[in-house]
Amino acid sequence: MASVLIVDDEDQIRTLMRAALERAGFQVQEAADGKEALACYRQQPFDLVIMDILMPDQDGLESIIQLRREFPAVKVIAITGGSDMIGVLNFLEVARMLGARRTLQKPFDLAALVEAAESELVH
Repeated sequence: MASVLIVDDEDQIRTLMRAALERAGFQVQEAADGKEALACYRQQPFDLVIMDILMPDQDGLESIIQLRREFPAVKVIAITGGSDMIGVLNFLEVARMLGARRTLQKPFDLAALVEAAESELVH
């Protein structure tokens, strides 16, 4: 059974994603921010990380950088509901440049999340 770490500061979002992924057969753990996610991943690497971008304390972009630095083979799907821009790039484009393999804009269909997770774990 593949393991997934969901990182999002919104409890309800984590709960919805967890339920969908568990129904699809994944083993799921949650983290509320980037610092907690890094601590979890260091204790037990996961097959996939689903990382929100806009979070307090340590945002998803910084967390992706740290994860990729420490664990170059980590598989990350970046998600965000924010439409903010960094210069002419949006957050999801930046996440891809930093190593996220896929991106999803919130709100997304939970079936699309499961499909993205399954696809990443096949490759």
